[in-house]
Amino acid sequence: MKAFRILAINPGSTSTKIALYEDDRILGSQSQRYDLETLKAFPNVLDQRAMRLEVIHQVLKERGRPLAEIDAFVGRGGLTAPLDGGTYVVDDVMTADLLSGRWGVHAANLGGLLARDLAEEAGGKKAFIVDPVVVDELLPEARLSGHPAIERRSVFHALNQKAIARRAAADMGTTYDATHLIVAHLGGGISVGAHELGRVVDVNNALDGEGPFSPERAGSLPAGGLVRLAYSGGLTLDELLRKVTGSGGLVAHLGTNDLREVERRIDEGDGKAALVFRAMAYQVARQIGAEAAVLSGRVDAIVLTGGLAHSDRFVEAIRNRVDFIAPVLVYPGEDELKALAEGTLRVLRGEEEAKLYRPHGD
Repeated sequence: MKAFRILAINPGSTSTKIALYEDDRILGSQSQRYDLETLKAFPNVLDQRAMRLEVIHQVLKERGRPLAEIDAFVGRGGLTAPLDGGTYVVDDVMTADLLSGRWGVHAANLGGLLARDLAEEAGGKKAFIVDPVVVDELLPEARLSGHPAIERRSVFHALNQKAIARRAAADMGTTYDATHLIVAHLGGGISVGAHELGRVVDVNNALDGEGPFSPERAGSLPAGGLVRLAYSGGLTLDELLRKVTGSGGLVAHLGTNDLREVERRIDEGDGKAALVFRAMAYQVARQIGAEAAVLSGRVDAIVLTGGLAHSDRFVEAIRNRVDFIAPVLVYPGEDELKALAEGTLRVLRGEEEAKLYRPHGD
C-alpha cells in the first residue's frame, strides 16, 4: 500500500503547530510561538495569514521537506456553519466563509486557509479540515432549551472526542460507527458527548457555559442567579461573559487553573480545595449520567480524555461514581495534529469519503 505524507497545521491564538506524517507515523513537528508585539501589528487574526504561511515555509525549508513530496495538507477546522463530523475539502465555499468571519473569527479559521495555500503551491493538491468545533449531530429534541429564544448549540472538542472514540472502539475490537460511547474531554473546558453509532447526538456546549464547571469555565449556572448578577450593576457584558468563560470554575473558586496546584493544596490540608476538586469531578460524573440517559442506558464504554485525565485522583473520583454504567477507559491528553492526519489518511486510503462544505440555506 502506498504511504502518504500529510502536513497537519494547528493555528492557535499565539502559535502555529505543524507536524509531518507518513501515514500515521510522525516524521517531525514544530511549534512556532509569536510574541504579543508581533501580533499587535495585525488588526485582525486573519491578517496574520501571510506571516504564518511564511513561517511554515521556513520550517519546511530548514527540515529539507519540499512541498512536492507532501500528498495532502490538513488544517484545524475553524468557525464555519454547523456540519456533520468528518473530513471536509477546503474549497471556494469554505474559504469564503472562513475569510468573511460569517460564523465567527478565531485563529483556527487560519487552519483551512493555510492548508489550501500550501496545497495550491504544491501543484493543486488537496486541502482538508477534520471535525471542527462546530460539528453538530444533535438529536432534534436536544436542540430545544426551556425557551424558544435560546436554542442549544453543539460547540465542543469534536476533533479530540471523535479521534479518541475511534481509538477506544478499535481497542475494544470494534468500530466507532458500531458503538455507544460517552466521551468526556477534560481540559480547560469540559465537554461530555453521547456518541451513538458514530454520531454525537448530545453534548454540552463547553464554550458558552453549559455542563460541568472546569478549570476556567463556570459551566451551567442557576439561571435566576445569573440574571440577577447581570443586573446587579457594575459589570459590563464582556466582564460578565468573562466570569462564564475564562475566569470561572477553578479560577473563580481557587485562583488557579492548574489542577496540579489544587492537588498540592489538598495534600497540604486545604479543605476548600478538596471540596472544589470533588465538586468538579461530581459535575462531570453527573453529566456522564445524563448522557447515559440519552443513550437509553446502552453504553459500551465511558471514555475519559484531555489534560485533566493525567490526574489519577481526578479520574478515580469520576470513575467511582460512573463505573456502574459501563467500563471506564482512560486516554490522557490530546493530540490534535495526529487526529487531523488520521482523518486525512482515512480519505486518502479510500476508507472514508471527503465531504463538501455546503451550509444549510445557501
